[in-house]
Amino acid sequence: QVQLVESGGGLVQAGGSLRLSCAASGRTFSRNAMGWFRQAPGKEREFVAAISWSGSSTNYADSVKGRFTISRDNAKKAVYLQINSLKPEDTAVYYCAADSGLYTAPSRSHSEYDYWGQGTQVTVSS
Repeated sequence: QVQLVESGGGLVQAGGSLRLSCAASGRTFSRNAMGWFRQAPGKEREFVAAISWSGSSTNYADSVKGRFTISRDNAKKAVYLQINSLKPEDTAVYYCAADSGLYTAPSRSHSEYDYWGQGTQVTVSS
């Protein structure tokens, strides 16, 4: 069982930055791939970024490449999403997710993730 709690969201002007954090509990965190997804009002949940259990492999949506950086600290059981050059279209609830499989590749598919946090709101004003 893994429990995830996101934090770090807020209201920011376009061009600004935020750092989202996801605190995890559970014995197998350090062996699980982790992902970030987002959902804007009226839209489906979409993939943002994912990271392998070791942090050596990452995967990004085309829309965020070069602006977002995913990282993790297994000793702290935390995953981070650094968001730079924010755009109004980045406005969404951002969710952290954990893959229950061990040592799996970082997937872009939400169906690969079994545990989800409650989300943190990011609002970007123009």
